[in-house]
Amino acid sequence: MGKYLTLDDVDVAGRRVLIRADLNVPIAGGAVADDFRIRASLPTIVRLREAGATVVVCSHLGRPKDREPEFAMGPVADRLAEVGGFPVRKLDAVVGPEVEVAVEAAAPGEVLLLENTRFELGEKKNDPDLARGFAALADVFVLDAFGSAHRAHASTVGVADHVQSVAGPLLVQEVEGIGSLLADPPHPFTVVLGGAKVSDKLGVIKSLLPKVDMMLIGGGMCFTLLEAEGYEVGSSLVEEDRLEEVRGVLASGYGDRIGLPDDIAVADRFAADAERRVVARDAIPGDWMGLDIGPDTARAFAAAIRGSRAVFWNGPMGVFEWERFREGTDQVARALTDHAGYTVVGGGDSVAALRLLGLESEVSHLSTGGGAGLEMLEGKTLPGLAALEKWAEN
Repeated sequence: MGKYLTLDDVDVAGRRVLIRADLNVPIAGGAVADDFRIRASLPTIVRLREAGATVVVCSHLGRPKDREPEFAMGPVADRLAEVGGFPVRKLDAVVGPEVEVAVEAAAPGEVLLLENTRFELGEKKNDPDLARGFAALADVFVLDAFGSAHRAHASTVGVADHVQSVAGPLLVQEVEGIGSLLADPPHPFTVVLGGAKVSDKLGVIKSLLPKVDMMLIGGGMCFTLLEAEGYEVGSSLVEEDRLEEVRGVLASGYGDRIGLPDDIAVADRFAADAERRVVARDAIPGDWMGLDIGPDTARAFAAAIRGSRAVFWNGPMGVFEWERFREGTDQVARALTDHAGYTVVGGGDSVAALRLLGLESEVSHLSTGGGAGLEMLEGKTLPGLAALEKWAEN
């Protein structure tokens, strides 16, 4: 996993501390629609305030192509102030002289939020000048954005070339929470994967399959596997360009550890009010599409989860946003939260499903980062963590 310094290793009193947080939250009607990531980042901000640091927070928000107003950080600043119970000064820029003056003028304990880091074209390119601009704002840099630690951007990696850098408490918690599944998971160890595309999860499937006792696959991605096994899947989502690779995984020495749905909830069209039927996996009508695992499969998956000692779940079992295609995700979520062993849930949609059901506090570890967690489970080194490690060597 590597070694890095943490906040326990540095004195921040009277110093300027730049936190790269993950405040990438959904915005609807000019307000934050889900503040899970803001609340997850809050303890680090509060700790630094109470330690007497001037706290400068930065994050990206969405995928702006330019300085689009709908991606500005104003609603995030408002919600952070609301849940934190302290003033948050939102700055109109990311770096530059005006930002530097504002940071220098801020008193210990004050919190400033920079504008969306992706408003700077150099952010995603890890531009060295932008990285130096971030470093000019800080005496200490804290990487606390696990959800962005797999991106080699200026605000996650580049800044660490120029200022003492440490891992924040949320990042440490994430790395340890997911890392424990890699190091020595208790068995039986079950992985549950869903979501739309198998291409997003093939690396994890290949990496984890030799380590798990069972891998249960639902969601849109299961139809590529079912077609690879020779089933007719109607108009369900299939990634044709991945079929050969998937056939290779299924034919491998570990292919028998993969559990696919026996029955499917199908729809006559992709709509919340579509007609819904439950059919066997070998009886999907030609012009219908699978939008959830069926009830027999949901019960079987839930029983397997309850019989495991460790479970990792990433990706819903169906289109859970629509009530009539939520049952599979609901059953998996409830089995996880009834489970007495170690449970890790990662990925925005899985977390959203748990929150929709009011079950987010019932798992061992709820991850703020989907892609970063998957890359860790693939055995990859996250660029953000690699950037911190050199400070532990000095």
